[in-house]
Amino acid sequence: MASYHDSYRQGASQNVPYAAAGGASAASAAFGSQTYWIRVASVGVPSATLDGVRIKVGDGTPVADANSTLLPLNWVEIIAVTPGQKIAVLGNNTGTGSVSVTELS
Repeated sequence: MASYHDSYRQGASQNVPYAAAGGASAASAAFGSQTYWIRVASVGVPSATLDGVRIKVGDGTPVADANSTLLPLNWVEIIAVTPGQKIAVLGNNTGTGSVSVTELS
C-alpha cells in the first residue's frame, strides 16, 4: 500500500513573537538533539498591515531580515533543520504576532 503523507513525531513546541518590519529579529530556543524537521505556522487575518512573516533557520543566533524567506499567514511549512539550530522571525510589514514552531523527529 502506498503512503501519501510523511509521518513525524511531535516534540517540543514554542511560540516565537515577532516585531514589525524594521524592528528586531527574534530567535527561538535551540532545537533538540533529535530534531531534524520543524513545523512552522503563523495564524492571523491578512491585511494591509499584516500579511506574513520573514523566517531564517541557522546556527548560532540567525537574524531574519526583509530578504529572508516569506511565510504567509495561515500557511504551514515543514523545514529541514539540524539539531541545535534556531529559527529567527520578523514581521513582513507593520503587524506583529507569533510563529508556532513544533520540533519533529
